[in-house]
Amino acid sequence: MNKYFTGLLLFLIFLGIYIWGSFARIPFADCVGFVLTVEKGEYVTTATATSHFLYVNTAIAIKDIFGLNGIEANRILVLFSAALSVVFVYYSVLSLKANVITSVVAATIFGLSFSFWRNAEIPEVYSYNCLWISLFFLSVIRSFYTEKKIYIILSGIFLGISLWLHIQNILLIPGFLIFIYFMRKDRKEAVLSFFIFSIFFISLFILNYFQGLPLNSPYSSDQGQWVEDSFKKTLIQYLSDFVKSIFYVIYNYTIFIFFGIIGIITLFKNNREMFFVFLVSSFFVYGFSTFYAVTDNYVFFLPFNIIFAIAIGYGMMHRQKIFRKISFAVILIPLFYIFSYFIIGQTNKGKAFNDFKSYKGGLSYYLLPWMNDNKGILEFIIDKKTAPEPVNWMTISAEEYAEVLKSKGYTDKEIREF
Repeated sequence: MNKYFTGLLLFLIFLGIYIWGSFARIPFADCVGFVLTVEKGEYVTTATATSHFLYVNTAIAIKDIFGLNGIEANRILVLFSAALSVVFVYYSVLSLKANVITSVVAATIFGLSFSFWRNAEIPEVYSYNCLWISLFFLSVIRSFYTEKKIYIILSGIFLGISLWLHIQNILLIPGFLIFIYFMRKDRKEAVLSFFIFSIFFISLFILNYFQGLPLNSPYSSDQGQWVEDSFKKTLIQYLSDFVKSIFYVIYNYTIFIFFGIIGIITLFKNNREMFFVFLVSSFFVYGFSTFYAVTDNYVFFLPFNIIFAIAIGYGMMHRQKIFRKISFAVILIPLFYIFSYFIIGQTNKGKAFNDFKSYKGGLSYYLLPWMNDNKGILEFIIDKKTAPEPVNWMTISAEEYAEVLKSKGYTDKEIREF
């Protein structure tokens, strides 16, 4: 089967999966803030750690061009970004000289992994971010595996653009610098790639500075001290964070972790330069995500998850006999989530957790990636419900969004369904 037709088919399949599971109502967390900003249609003019300049402005542009509301504009951006990210993982594995079947399975494993699938179902920045990061990794791989030097330049462009989506991507800079060093034989392209990336990076600071913001504004926020708090944990907390990070990897990739380990070892043997680019990139992303003092730190692993999915594909192409025997298991991934949900739900701790988090959906919110029957935050504030934990940072935006909708003629009953 033609590799490009396969890529198109993969895109359509995952677009369908993500449309089916897309959120029924605006979920809890940062989602309502994005929808509110897009609904108001006020383009973001500063690039801070929490403004997500490119995501919000792209969603507003979609809203204005197609005459949509804030919810649908966010939905379209997330759904298409997610499906395209799966396709670019497919092309990345294919670029490593894997066959089409192996590449499709690796991309499917990524597309059905919990963290990515969940973020493909909610109005958040991470799917769009994965799109640009997956393009960056694809360009890096093709820089090593093809003679087309344009990919060296594209690597700098895609990573530079990604900084305007999420400043966390500065953690990929050490890996990018190593990549540029290894590309030094193509001096012209390497220098140009680094120069273009630097322009994107420096422009963040220039944009903010001329609007009166401090120079550290692209990587700081007045909404919380999460980075500082990450250095104030006890040893037990750090150990707990590390154990939790291992659980995230297992829950995302289950038995396919075996192929990821094989892929890492094999890449070290076959292409040491590219191995070190991805090793350094993984180290900083994984380390930061593990100890970052936020409750939803699982989303920050997504750039690492892309790398590990590519490693899984590389491992499968070098263990074809084992791959052929268990490749069918990829279609069982959704059943794994359902099985985990029912098993944990039978335990005392699971029941207690489900009750405590019932206001946002309980265990299903945390263990099932699809969101097509989720509880909404607007319903929560319209009904004047209370939560057993602080959620004011979410409800403030929700209340403002409800007022915006009321000004447009919506009733409380209609707003509850948003």
